[in-house]
Amino acid sequence: MASATKRGSGYLGRYRGPDGKERSKTFDRKGDALRWAQEQERKVRNQDWADPALAKVTVGELCEHWLATLSVKPKTRLSYENLLTTAVLPTWGTVRVDRVTHSAVRAWVAGMTGARGLLLSASRRRQAYNLLASVLDAAVLDGRLTKNPARPADVRGRRANFLPKVEAPARKRYLTHEQVAALADAAGEYRPLMLVLAYCGLRWGEASALRVRHVDLLRKRLLVEEAVADIRGKLIYDTTKTRTSRRTVAVPPFLLADFERLMQDKGPNDLLFTSPQGSALRLPNWRKRVFDKAVIAAGLEGLTPHGLRHTAASLAVQSGANVKVVQAMLGHKDAAMTLNVYADLFDQDLDDVAARLDAAYRDRQQTRNVVRLTGTAGGA
Repeated sequence: MASATKRGSGYLGRYRGPDGKERSKTFDRKGDALRWAQEQERKVRNQDWADPALAKVTVGELCEHWLATLSVKPKTRLSYENLLTTAVLPTWGTVRVDRVTHSAVRAWVAGMTGARGLLLSASRRRQAYNLLASVLDAAVLDGRLTKNPARPADVRGRRANFLPKVEAPARKRYLTHEQVAALADAAGEYRPLMLVLAYCGLRWGEASALRVRHVDLLRKRLLVEEAVADIRGKLIYDTTKTRTSRRTVAVPPFLLADFERLMQDKGPNDLLFTSPQGSALRLPNWRKRVFDKAVIAAGLEGLTPHGLRHTAASLAVQSGANVKVVQAMLGHKDAAMTLNVYADLFDQDLDDVAARLDAAYRDRQQTRNVVRLTGTAGGA
């Protein structure tokens, strides 16, 4: 039971935690000591109590532990590390987790700046907030906090929305067959790689990790099961981005002769696309040496390698592919994701539905008119 007893020149408030251990705190006045002990006891009864000893860890220490226990791809881990270093830890690194307040989090999100003192983009600020909130979620699960101060709910139980609005992404750029051909021709010996990106929809990390054994010339298929990421200057080969990214992609027959040539004198585990010296391709070098020059030569300034993935989706839809086919080609989690990313490509589907509904309606009206006229003639 909560109590307050005289201890030297002050008063000791006491209560027992859910583990049965007695905890205490010294106050100058007896009333303050008793109120504190009673409040802690109330929290224990309502299962709203956290062990104060566990809450003495700093956000920086908790981030280090959280990151060490994550099971993510190396590229994802690197992005988390960069976000922590540049946006989260400069403000929160030395702050104890039990001293993080919602008002302080809101102020941080609103005024978050980068190394140059400039306000970070809305997208970057949201990413940093979500990272901090995830770390504090772990603090709640560990019993260090009773609730997450970064995720408060309003009086109706809904999450408070204070995050900056992210501008709608720019309209995607879709190349025509002619533009793809011009780009590929300008890429010289890397024409096949350019065509794989534009017609098969592979991510750069997937295309540059293709090996001879991933090519099935007889079935006209590519097995996408590996991806490469450049982590601090070291190429890390791993499984694909997600489980659904592991897939089999159809190869247009016009690419088969190029593949056959690229596979000559190579073993099953050799890379399909390499540098002139036979080593693995690195995106920054390849862009500078090949891609960016080809883009300028083809008059397609501003295009990126990932932009060819959008083109692959566009050309597939133009050829009659439905959303499930595009989803499978791109390795999206589900069709909803594909529709969310490429909704503009399926506008024609809406027009086709409207045209079919119109045709059905007109046929029905015509049938009714014929019946009406036949009935009138019979009555006469």
